[in-house]
Amino acid sequence: MRRMVTPARLAGAVVGVLALTAVVLWLAPSNDYIFLPDPAHPVAPLVHVQGGHVPAGPGGIYFVDVFERKANMLESLFPFIHSGATLYPAKEIVPAGSSDAEVRRADLRAMTISQQVAAAVALRRLGYHVTAVPDGVIVSEILAGTHADGTLQPLDVIVAANGSSTPTIAALHTALGGLRPGQSVSLRVRRGGKTLSLRLKTTPDPQHPARAIVGFVPDQGAAIKLPIHVSIDAGSVGGPSAGLAFALQLMEDLGRNVDRGYRVAATGEMELNGTVAAIGGVKQKTFGARDANADVFLVPLAGHNAADAQRYAHGLRIIPVTSFGQALRALAQLPQKR
Repeated sequence: MRRMVTPARLAGAVVGVLALTAVVLWLAPSNDYIFLPDPAHPVAPLVHVQGGHVPAGPGGIYFVDVFERKANMLESLFPFIHSGATLYPAKEIVPAGSSDAEVRRADLRAMTISQQVAAAVALRRLGYHVTAVPDGVIVSEILAGTHADGTLQPLDVIVAANGSSTPTIAALHTALGGLRPGQSVSLRVRRGGKTLSLRLKTTPDPQHPARAIVGFVPDQGAAIKLPIHVSIDAGSVGGPSAGLAFALQLMEDLGRNVDRGYRVAATGEMELNGTVAAIGGVKQKTFGARDANADVFLVPLAGHNAADAQRYAHGLRIIPVTSFGQALRALAQLPQKR
């Protein structure tokens, strides 16, 4: 006797197989990382300034971050199952020679630096005397295809090259000036709480092939001394992109009506001279600003940040900025919100 397979039984079997496949793919790791939106967070609870206070009333400053983790196989194959998600190959997130833990520590160091720089920029803007003594060259970004890739790590601080102290970017250029591309350089590097001695081969500068470069984008490091006590606690959030939001909140706490009654989301890495530098994860951060019902979103004009934010704004007002001063002027031009 044969039992007929009905369409209903066949459909149920197919659904069961698909469900089992989805579970297997969800549990299986991939070689990708996934960036997901996280709703913007108010900055006020994180910032404490000597002599300052959190203003009452509507509005507020918000920082945006990105939820980042290893993707499973289902997400790697179908990233669109998450709204606002973006996939990145692991090598773009964890450089060669690094580990997840090292990248995480670098992100937390970047957050600490961003807090110090934000405080310095805001207090200088308010007329306080801030001391910032150059103390090395920060590895901001490693250039793929150079010998620095796999040897240096983001946020390493170059303090000497071939025995010469390099407190500034200019001093590093001077130390490298006598080298030809392909020759090696000995570097003394501060990494976290350790000082390392590294040796690597230089490569030609793409713009000036006769000039030797180490293979990273430099940023100026400095020992910052603030005239008043500032405490910023971002918890487990890492990276440098909340610098602009921190600086705006410091102004608010010290009596300046920066937000003018609006919910102001802001992202951008602050440099000591007040420049607002480009950041990553703009797509997810724009989703996060929208999810928090922000009125405006300040983003760096640098790179493709402003254009990317506009692409995903969906009605959110995007304000591109190049400096802290420009951000303050843009907000000051908004009519006071009641």
